[in-house]
Amino acid sequence: MCGIMSGLKFLLGLMMVLFVASQFFVVATYGEFGEDVAASALKDAEEVVFSAYQAVLEAEESGANVSGLMVRLNEAEGLLANARMAYKFGDFEEASRFATSSTNIGVEVENAAVELRDSALSEKEQHMWFSMIGSVVSVVLIVLGSFWVWRVFKRRYYGRVLGMKPEVGADES
Repeated sequence: MCGIMSGLKFLLGLMMVLFVASQFFVVATYGEFGEDVAASALKDAEEVVFSAYQAVLEAEESGANVSGLMVRLNEAEGLLANARMAYKFGDFEEASRFATSSTNIGVEVENAAVELRDSALSEKEQHMWFSMIGSVVSVVLIVLGSFWVWRVFKRRYYGRVLGMKPEVGADES
C-alpha cells in the first residue's frame, strides 16, 4: 500500500509540475501570438497611413483644401509612432491598440481625401465649362456687335453722301 501511495504522490507531483510548466508554455505562446498580431497590425497601419497620405496629396494637387485632413493624418502618424514604441518595448497589446486606432483614422482620412479630390475635380470641370460657354458667348456678342456698329456707320455715311448736293462751279460748265 505504501508503494501505491508513494506512486500516487509521485504521479500527483508530476501532474502539478506539468500543469505549472504548461502555464509558462501557454504564456510564451500567447506572447508570440500577441507579437504576431501586433506586427500585423503595425504593418496594416503603416500601409493605410501611407495610402491616406497619397490620397491627401492627390486631393491637394486637384485643388482641394486639405488642411483639416493633414491634422488628422498627423494624428494617425502620432498613434503609429506610439504603436512602434510600444512594440519595441514589448507591450504588444498596447501596440495593437495604437495601430488599430491609427488604421481607423487613416481609413477615415483616405475616404475624406477621395471625396475632396472628386469634388474639386468636379468643380474644376464645371468652371471649365462655364469658361468655355462664356468665351463662345463673348465672341458671338463681339462679332454681332461689330456687325451692328458697321451697319450703323455705313447708313450714316451713305446718308451723308446722298444728302450732299454737288455744286457745279462756274468754270466747269
